[in-house]
Amino acid sequence: MGVRFALFANLMLIAGLAAFPLYVLTPAERRDRALASPFFRPQPWLCAFALLLSVGGMAVLTAAMQGVGVFAVDTAMFLAMIRETDVGAAWLVRIAALLVAVAASFRLGRRPTPAAAILFAAGSAALTTLAWAGHAGATEGAAGWLHRASDALHMIAAAIWLGAIAAFLLLLRPGAPGREARLALAARGLDQFARVGTLCVLVIAATGLINGQIVIGAAHVTQSLASPYGRLLLVKLMLFAAMLGLAAANRWRLTPALRAAVASPDADPGSAAAAIRASIQLEVAAGLAILALLAWLGMLEPFAAD
Repeated sequence: MGVRFALFANLMLIAGLAAFPLYVLTPAERRDRALASPFFRPQPWLCAFALLLSVGGMAVLTAAMQGVGVFAVDTAMFLAMIRETDVGAAWLVRIAALLVAVAASFRLGRRPTPAAAILFAAGSAALTTLAWAGHAGATEGAAGWLHRASDALHMIAAAIWLGAIAAFLLLLRPGAPGREARLALAARGLDQFARVGTLCVLVIAATGLINGQIVIGAAHVTQSLASPYGRLLLVKLMLFAAMLGLAAANRWRLTPALRAAVASPDADPGSAAAAIRASIQLEVAAGLAILALLAWLGMLEPFAAD
């Protein structure tokens, strides 16, 4: 479960941080290393870590399937897992996508717009391969393809949202150089993200309903709530609702306060920035808890009793 959680978080950061400059920064701002570096600098490290996690995760899965310890997995076992299973095929796609992402991450300083677009596409492709390792991967036939497509959209929308939260924390961190420019960019970015975030919420809600119908079915909700899966899913929905509440407070109360403080020559935006930073930190905590639950839910049967 730990590897799944780390992969979810890592791949969502790659895709989300790559997307953020594309809809917040102008082309000239993307070429400004002082403004763009908080989003671009971590990418090579995130991509390299994702490759390591993917190899380690496949080794752990191979060991579990073979009933041996991780250090007992040999090359033949590893290759058989890759060649003979759908999870292995998805893993190969992920590795290929991550290699593209690594190459794009090293081009962000020279050609930021196309490199960020390629990085977002490659990161999203790598992220969606995780659908083959959960309930969507076990669903068969046409319903299986619908489930995997819905799961993919669900994860990409979540990645854009969580990547934006991480980007705002980078912009609002205290003591960062270029404080005035970063606060002004954060205030403008929060306004721009309102539209993107609303679309992400709609996609997450719609695909979540589709996934729930396929996995549980409306007629079996009560039965599922009697299982650990159903109760954890309920906790996940409550955390999602809490994130929506925090996002609403950011949009309608804290962002206007930050924008007004940044625009006023006599005001100190420090307190407004601290307030919205605290709210975003709560969103991060809720988002990480949701990812942990997502990793856990993928290992549970929807109707299994305690």
